Amino acid sequence: MNETPVAREYRTGSDPRTLRDALGCFATGVTVVTCIDEDGSPVGLTANSFTSLSLDPPLLLVCVAKSAASAGPLSAAEHFAVNVLQTGQRPASITFSTRVEDRFGCTEWSEGEHGAPVLMDSLSVFECRRHAIHEGGDHFILVGEVVKATFEPGLDPLLYFRGSYRRLHFD
Repeated sequence: MNETPVAREYRTGSDPRTLRDALGCFATGVTVVTCIDEDGSPVGLTANSFTSLSLDPPLLLVCVAKSAASAGPLSAAEHFAVNVLQTGQRPASITFSTRVEDRFGCTEWSEGEHGAPVLMDSLSVFECRRHAIHEGGDHFILVGEVVKATFEPGLDPLLYFRGSYRRLHFD
């Protein structure tokens, strides 16, 4: 039996494109990080660099590009929320990843217990108190102490892999 060999792409290098493509091979969830700015307006951005850090004390971290319009308010806010998105929130992910003037105008949200915007129908939400901020190249690392966590176990996560949104497939 003569089988056609499968074409495989293998790249190596230290250039930015190779690095970005290699990092894109790590499937991530999608979050929207939110807070209230000094004028009392809601601000937020899409982020996929998010992880748990510690259970005792309950800490998480999210990496925010210093060039993002929401970077200043997020670094100054005493409280923020990390909204983990589910498959039906793809439009919110896109809205919060672009430079739209009113990101909250077409996204349902409510005020969390400590004032940070909580996106309705999220898979999970972590309401946080700012614990620390660390430098990280062209990003800063925002560490939050979780003061409240909520989740909806019946929803599926919105995933991002190799530059595209994906769905979780169960066997």
